[in-house]
Amino acid sequence: MRNSAAPLGRHRPPHPSSGVAVPSRRTTARDLAQIAIFAALIAALGLPGAISVGGLGVPITLQTLGVILAGGILGARKGGLAIVVFLVLTTAGLPLLAGGRGGLGVWTGPTAGYLIGWLPAVLLIGFLTARLLPSYPFWSGLIANLIGGVLVIHAFGVAVLTLRVGLGPALTGDLPFLPGDAVKALVATVVIKQVHRAYPGLIPLPATARSGRGPAA
Repeated sequence: MRNSAAPLGRHRPPHPSSGVAVPSRRTTARDLAQIAIFAALIAALGLPGAISVGGLGVPITLQTLGVILAGGILGARKGGLAIVVFLVLTTAGLPLLAGGRGGLGVWTGPTAGYLIGWLPAVLLIGFLTARLLPSYPFWSGLIANLIGGVLVIHAFGVAVLTLRVGLGPALTGDLPFLPGDAVKALVATVVIKQVHRAYPGLIPLPATARSGRGPAA
């Protein structure tokens, strides 16, 4: 008898999990490596430091770029886990945030809302990106990254700042960060498109996308 399971793994290069109709949610060694790499990437993007803008204590950093890349390259599940790992290590006291910040105090500071927004941002970016693959149109990808990486994060950031200083000052203090974060979303979109072109299958396609292509012709 022929092994019917073997061909299934060969239909979708280079990652078998992307071709199975109901992919396993098991976290493999490769998944763990990717999660660790992106948690480290976000930490590394904090090494250049932070630029303080305004009087609210919220700095400009490069780490939002890593957050967008995590969602767009790894997808919602693995990207979300990378964010969780990073935030857990930061909360435990590792100085992984830009400026060498870490510990429980980051959750009582002015940037707490932005940090809270990282996880829903990655989940949304990963969700939207999976539905743009395998072609990943540039402008659609940019919109997805702007929604998740800018609007979502800033919405959480402003919400928490409002509790501290009021809505008006929170909005005014947040505005200077929008152009820079929009540029990060643009850069991330270019990188994400190239990565998925070179390494297809990093994010499993949703069942609707696979079934939608099946009956053609």
